[in-house]
Amino acid sequence: MAKAIHSMIRVLDEARSLAFYETAFGLRVAERLDFPEFTLIYLSNDESDFELELTVNKGRTTPYDLGDGYGHLAVSVPDAAVEHARLEAAGLAPRKLVDFAPAGTVIARFFFIADPDGYQIEVLECGGRYL
Repeated sequence: MAKAIHSMIRVLDEARSLAFYETAFGLRVAERLDFPEFTLIYLSNDESDFELELTVNKGRTTPYDLGDGYGHLAVSVPDAAVEHARLEAAGLAPRKLVDFAPAGTVIARFFFIADPDGYQIEVLECGGRYL
């Protein structure tokens, strides 16, 4: 069977992105591969084997067009309200905390936050299928 190991996004400003992902999700550099035209930076934390790969194309000065095909990354946290407050206090502007209850029973508690390049990250409270 296949095992999901990483997802890649292109970022414009390496330092800004590294600071955001460490502050927001505790992701640190696991490996950095530097090439003449680009750098690959793999981020991880102790919570999961899954990594986020940041690609920095050297010489790029204009923001990436995310288009209409990108959806979001998702992470889970023990308490969405606590995490929302922490990110708000850090000045990272999380959006509204939502209790998703389409049939009257809450099946998910979450909020979204955008990284410096505009990528959306869904922060889900652990529970049900969101462990």
